[in-house]
Amino acid sequence: MTIEKVIMPQLGESVTEGTIEKWLVKPGDFVKKYDPIAEIISDKVNAEVPSSHTGIVKEIIGKEGETYPVGTVICTIEISEEKESNISEAIRNATKSDLKVKINEPDYGQLIPKQKSRYSPAVLKLASEHKIDLEKITGTGLNGRITRKDVLQYIESQKDMSPVSAGTTSKEIVQTQKEIVSSQPSTPIQIEKSAGDAEIPITAIRRAIANNMVRSKQEIPHAWMMMEVDVTNLVAYRDSIKKQFKEQEGFNITYFAFFVKAVAQALKEFPMLNSVWAGDKIIQKKDINISIAVATDDALYVPVIKHADEKSVKGIAREIHELSQRVRNGTLKSEHTQGGTFTVNNTGTFGSVQSMGIINYPQAAILQVEAIVKRPVIIDNMIAIRDMVNLCLSIDHRILDGFICGKFLKRVKDILENTNYYEKTVY
Repeated sequence: MTIEKVIMPQLGESVTEGTIEKWLVKPGDFVKKYDPIAEIISDKVNAEVPSSHTGIVKEIIGKEGETYPVGTVICTIEISEEKESNISEAIRNATKSDLKVKINEPDYGQLIPKQKSRYSPAVLKLASEHKIDLEKITGTGLNGRITRKDVLQYIESQKDMSPVSAGTTSKEIVQTQKEIVSSQPSTPIQIEKSAGDAEIPITAIRRAIANNMVRSKQEIPHAWMMMEVDVTNLVAYRDSIKKQFKEQEGFNITYFAFFVKAVAQALKEFPMLNSVWAGDKIIQKKDINISIAVATDDALYVPVIKHADEKSVKGIAREIHELSQRVRNGTLKSEHTQGGTFTVNNTGTFGSVQSMGIINYPQAAILQVEAIVKRPVIIDNMIAIRDMVNLCLSIDHRILDGFICGKFLKRVKDILENTNYYEKTVY
């Protein structure tokens, strides 16, 4: 027999740790290579970790809810080197163990859908205890899988909609309150609450995002600058092709794709902005991989467009569309968030006209593309109504200074204001 270690994977280039949200296996379970064994959360992605071996789960080392550095051993798997007959016996034993557990489980009746094997034991147990129809819950896990967090959030939503059951005793209420208190940190922040205030629990992914943002602000000396760009010609060109483009390609050609392409082109000419701080040195990245921010109701994900400088506007638009779809349907994988070298954030989607982004650690800069708005400007001593946009750049002042960043922004501005540029780069 050989004992193989399973380590905390790196879910992104700048990710140094991950939180175990839920184990999908237990000691004694037989797993095949690539079977999902745990749900892991980082500040960039929520993913199922596949088994790297075929064998029997020997020991679960990592604890649910705990955060571990990349490379930490989180479980071990026993690999059989004996004949296939012995492996088959192990499989049969594992199957018998599963059957024994199922015999002792309560009757879930009509609460469990036909795809019962796709639900973890914890999800099934919660559904049974609270008499929940899992088909009513939308899963946020990989490929729409329902996680324990989804069930707990559904339970909380139902509590908010209905009063405490008349059959609930005061003793049960007190016990529940004690359990809630005992699950909180030993030294919580004391904030005075008023009537009607709502408490929103911090999810693991929200905490991971918060920790990464704090790290970025604490370690990176941020500086900021803004430049105004006249995109009247871009607006007119995009409006002239968007209908035909949608009919031919099946997805929209967005302004954001033009901005990402312009940034990628400028990064080739000013590669210092495509760098990372590495303690005693600066690493200037060869590949230009643009991270884009995609938000959901309760989280922010940062998928990556690889080799953006080598892609046309159409190719970039396609990737923006596909990556956004993956985020929203829960199929984003760790490889989709790795390798980012510069971040472009489309804050203009929400109507923002000026903002300062927090740098996506350990990158050197982040560019906020604000809303395109019509404003009066002076052209040849005359007032004209033009489509204008603000580009807001946050930089790591250890790596960059205002001189080179000003030249970089000016280059992006020149590209976007050049009418001939659009036709050459769309296809």
